[in-house]
Amino acid sequence: METPDNPDNAENAPESAGEHTGIAAQDWSQASAAPQYRAAVVDLLGALAYGELAAFERLAEDAKLAPTLDDKAELAKMAAAEFQHFQRLRDRLAAIDAEPTGAMEPFAAALDEFHRQTAPSDWLEGLVKAYVGDSIASDFYREVAVRLDSDTRALVLGVLDDTGHASFAIEKVRAAIEAEPRVGGRLALWARRLMGEALSQAQRVVADRDALSTMLVGGVADGFDLAEVGKMFSRITEAHTKRMAALGLAA
Repeated sequence: METPDNPDNAENAPESAGEHTGIAAQDWSQASAAPQYRAAVVDLLGALAYGELAAFERLAEDAKLAPTLDDKAELAKMAAAEFQHFQRLRDRLAAIDAEPTGAMEPFAAALDEFHRQTAPSDWLEGLVKAYVGDSIASDFYREVAVRLDSDTRALVLGVLDDTGHASFAIEKVRAAIEAEPRVGGRLALWARRLMGEALSQAQRVVADRDALSTMLVGGVADGFDLAEVGKMFSRITEAHTKRMAALGLAA
């Protein structure tokens, strides 16, 4: 089976306009002199770190649903990669004198609730959730990363590297739909639900954290205003539609 082009490659990452300016042109030692910016970065890394830890736990749990030993091993490898990402973020928080657990705790309840409400009922739903749900979160963080200082931006983009789940999920889901076409309708509904829940969860997290919300609407990160936030979510929605097509599902 020919695998469609992966919509999660570098060409789909948000682009900055021309050369970096303002905070995005600074390194951490320069940018962190602003207390509000530092608080925003701690929040961002805390949210991302807990997301990576939760992804590790979820993939390890989903491995139990795998139909074959090879599938189980593949998910275990991906889970290990997610934990390595978590360790990098935890170490970075400690390096900038932020207590990692304290940085993650404000985001734990919302992320745990999202995973509780979107618990997959079978192997295929788990694959779609990891591919669609995690990709929406990654799109959001990549959008924010464009306006971060150079050191933090490099870290965030590094931990968002695909662990291999995208191509794995596409292959398995498309094969399942080819074998039983009616599966596609159920998975399309599931993916639409995930999209709605993921966007709502992201908006709630940002709204609850003053530093993060200020970063998005322009008080900390140069060039981001309310209009840009709207465009950002439009781009995230467009990327979701492309991923659905890659899976062979209707958006």
